[in-house]
Amino acid sequence: MLDGALIDTSFFIRFLKESDPLFEKADRYYKYFLEKEYRMVISTISIAEYCVKGAIQELPLKNLVVLPFNINHAQKAGEFAKVLYESRNKKELLVPERKIIINDAKLFAQAESELHIKHFVTSDTECLKLFETLKKKISLNFNIIDINKSCQETFGLLEL
Repeated sequence: MLDGALIDTSFFIRFLKESDPLFEKADRYYKYFLEKEYRMVISTISIAEYCVKGAIQELPLKNLVVLPFNINHAQKAGEFAKVLYESRNKKELLVPERKIIINDAKLFAQAESELHIKHFVTSDTECLKLFETLKKKISLNFNIIDINKSCQETFGLLEL
């Protein structure tokens, strides 16, 4: 089974808007995942988030595997959200009052629960803080890719 990358809403916002400052980086990651035959996964949670301001028809669904949020994800999301909320209450996690925290926990739970998913791809810096907090307290089976860094830097590629 090919390695998978769960791609979050923030990636698609950048990837689908050529005027976005991160468009070039998002486009390079997308092409890299296609070239290397990564299984690109989008959660139904990310689809819902994207559809707040965009339309589902804008998403490149033909190249994506849609991952529904299931009961095993829900159980893991509860564990993750508990850790994140406790860390925020103890001032170990400094993030603004963020209603989205539960969606991040759900997405992380999906990445953790699906064994083929090795990467969680985002441009959301607040999401990165949540990931680092979880990683300190729980052993995770996936890593995070921050598209603020170039694809070449992330994967150690030479520019030719």
